[in-house]
Amino acid sequence: MDLGIDRQALVPVVQQIVSAVAQWIRKDGVSPGTRLPSVRQLALDNLLSQSNVIEAFERMVAQGVLAPRQGSGFVVAQPVVSHEGNWYEGAEREWGAFADNPLGELKLGCGWLPDAWRESDDISYAIREVARTDTAGLFNYSTPLGLPALREQLLKRLTQIHIATSLDRILTTAGASHAQDLLIRTLLKAGDSVVVETPGYANLYRQLAFQGVQLLEVPRTRGGPDLPALEALLQEHHPKCLFIHSLYHNPTGTSLCRVVAERLLELAHRENFLIIEEDVYGDLQQASCTRLSTLPHDDRVIYVASFSKTLSSALRVGYLCASSAIIAQLASLKTLTGFGTSRFAEAVVATLLANGTYRKWVQRLRKRLSTEMAVTLQVLEDEEWEVFAVPSGGMFLWARPGLAQPSRLQACARQLGVLLSPGALFSPSGEHSEWLRINVAYATDQRALALFRTMGPARSTSTILKTTSV
Repeated sequence: MDLGIDRQALVPVVQQIVSAVAQWIRKDGVSPGTRLPSVRQLALDNLLSQSNVIEAFERMVAQGVLAPRQGSGFVVAQPVVSHEGNWYEGAEREWGAFADNPLGELKLGCGWLPDAWRESDDISYAIREVARTDTAGLFNYSTPLGLPALREQLLKRLTQIHIATSLDRILTTAGASHAQDLLIRTLLKAGDSVVVETPGYANLYRQLAFQGVQLLEVPRTRGGPDLPALEALLQEHHPKCLFIHSLYHNPTGTSLCRVVAERLLELAHRENFLIIEEDVYGDLQQASCTRLSTLPHDDRVIYVASFSKTLSSALRVGYLCASSAIIAQLASLKTLTGFGTSRFAEAVVATLLANGTYRKWVQRLRKRLSTEMAVTLQVLEDEEWEVFAVPSGGMFLWARPGLAQPSRLQACARQLGVLLSPGALFSPSGEHSEWLRINVAYATDQRALALFRTMGPARSTSTILKTTSV
């Protein structure tokens, strides 16, 4: 078996072996149980060290692609079938960047931090502290509004970023998606219309559509929603809500400018609609910025935030701020549908906030992301990619290849072991787009750099893509 290894390529040899074997299985339709060439023979045929081949095979065993056989080397594993398809379809599916990843591809467009960036010691300490000092948190339900200790810490944080609120206006949730679900089911009914930004957050689109809500698309510009387009939608449809990211918008990385923010509030008063402001990336703030919730809004703005993106997605702790009347309705629905949120998870987050650990963690995270953002922007500039806007912080870039044929992008990425989040994922209608969401925390991986360079000006894919051909 010729793996087509290129020792001059940026992709590590072990990853080239993994990608080549995976491509052979996928493209040739190799049946489960098929025996692979021996480690010794494969290494000899491709001038590789046996240790590299063994490491690649062991990685594929861990991913469920191969299986060891006593005395017989390695065979193709039995695929795990689900309603979404077979294991080898992960890179092919529309939601590949969010699906299980048995082949170990780089999730360049995902919406979370790499596992290697997590600082588990601090969370472990907080978990032990809660277990030692708050045994009730291990066994009991939380209160309808959420753990008082956490809400007190949230009130302090909101005050620090100039959002005026009070304890009776803060409700904890199991992440931002839970907050959005509660708001949609409380404020909207089937047939109502709302305005959403495009590109925007795909899961929000799905939540709204599931409840039978009509989505009105307004283009996202570098400074926020396109105001003329928004005003036209308001005049024609009279929507009940506008959903918006103010800071480090997902996926473009842009932030709301003050002039647009003030106009949005004027329109909300004049046209009588609510604004749901999601701020899940706000703790990554590097520069001065504008949040709608910090401006006078007479309860027209509902603020949603979460610790899932910055701290831990496993803890599932989020919160929202709204009028006392809306909070009371949300708390009733929250209790009815789930008997509240996790008291234990909320106690862990409250501990991290109270002892200053979370504040120090996000400071380090901002610096690291800032460095990765600068490096990624420079690489994209060198390779003549088009960047929608240069963010002031956060983790996302919205970019597309400049001169190379966009039609080659998916094939190049697949061969290099990179999973993309293409623009169609961020459109309510799934409209094709050449733009990609790039998470800078993954963008300096050698596989990502190889992709950027492959799709640069006047580049031939023959030399780089042969790294994974069989």
